[in-house]
Amino acid sequence: MSPSQEPVFTEYETETSQTSKLIRKFKETPFVPIGMGGFAAVVAYGLYKLKHRGDMKMSLHLIHMRVAAQGFAVGALTCGVLYSMFRDYVVKPKE
Repeated sequence: MSPSQEPVFTEYETETSQTSKLIRKFKETPFVPIGMGGFAAVVAYGLYKLKHRGDMKMSLHLIHMRVAAQGFAVGALTCGVLYSMFRDYVVKPKE
């Protein structure tokens, strides 16, 4: 972009740090960061329990942890969609 051109998305360009993007996303849709945090927590728990898995094969342990992490993320996104539908159609006053 040349310096003489005016930026199209000025609001987007001013918020370039990752923390400001995450805070904005949390305010718009609070279940997305919750899903990201839960995903990271399940992965961390799976890595912690990797040494103490007993006689379970490693591939089976990794599959269980992947399914648990994906389930948490999809569940949080589903709750977010339901929350936004509730907010838009039930709580919003009829116009």
